[in-house]
Amino acid sequence: MRKSAPLAPPSPTGRPDDSARALLDAVRDLGPLLADPSDSSPAPAIVGRSPPLLCVLEQARRVAASKAAVLIQGESGTGKELVARLIHARSPRRAGPFVRVNCAALAESLVESELFGHERGAFTGAEGCRLGRFELAHGGTLLLDEVGEIAVRLQAKLLRALEEEEFERVGGVCTLRSDVRVVATTNRDLEREIGRGGFRADLYYRLNGVQLWLPPLRDRREDIPALAAHFFERFRHEAAAPLAGVSEEALAELAARDWPGNVRQLRNAVHRACLLAAGPLVRPEDLPPREAATPPAESYRGLTLEEVERRLILATLRELGGNKTAAAERLGVTPRTLLNKLNRYRAEGAA
Repeated sequence: MRKSAPLAPPSPTGRPDDSARALLDAVRDLGPLLADPSDSSPAPAIVGRSPPLLCVLEQARRVAASKAAVLIQGESGTGKELVARLIHARSPRRAGPFVRVNCAALAESLVESELFGHERGAFTGAEGCRLGRFELAHGGTLLLDEVGEIAVRLQAKLLRALEEEEFERVGGVCTLRSDVRVVATTNRDLEREIGRGGFRADLYYRLNGVQLWLPPLRDRREDIPALAAHFFERFRHEAAAPLAGVSEEALAELAARDWPGNVRQLRNAVHRACLLAAGPLVRPEDLPPREAATPPAESYRGLTLEEVERRLILATLRELGGNKTAAAERLGVTPRTLLNKLNRYRAEGAA
């Protein structure tokens, strides 16, 4: 059985100058928060010491040793996949594979084949047998990333695979068994989706063995300086000019922002600043501009509803640094719907 390599935490490189040493020392002190010195299985580094983050990480540590399904909820960019990997690395299944399925990125027609595999000739283009993620994750952990994006018609098959621990490949007749520990993530309110008919209640209760909620970055602002230092150390060597650190003014500006795209948006902002900074310090002017205020209703006067929608979508994408998943969440649509609209805009030469 093929096994996936565990995610190793990034390590600082280079010799920082005195002006950056305090920030970088803070990052080195954090490390993998749930590491067990007697365990050789590495866990991903999760940077932060804020009480909301420490609380959810302690919950993750406690649940890791069990067999219970885990549902991790939180906004896009908060680090849900990192917590899922950490649960796997601290679990009895850590020697087994960790297999991720990005449910939001798959076309509806491909989800079943990705999950359960397919036999040769099962559909046009199926030139050979392909193993699904349930087979690949046998003996390990299966991450259903953004599980709320799976179409309702496929949720019954997913529920059966979880309940019975068996499934059939697409186009197959043989029943196969798979022993997996399931961790699911979502940025959606699944209980509200149940009320709207967009998610099965029985699947929700099957996935929701233990529920963890990751706080948004705006609720743990004290972690922003350490996160900024962490990303600065990762990207500083890409700068055109030598960089020694992040100025106090830039750190204050970073800490003052709300970060609707959360840690992912902060990472992109620090990366951009490292690329544009003239040195020796990253300064406020190197950071992306703050998000623009919502335009007044008068600015839409005379436009069609379709044109208003297009402007809102493109403005939201610019505000979130091009992050389509976060933009879809902000706009209340699925990533697939947003991608379809963007493709249409490109075809029309409007994006």
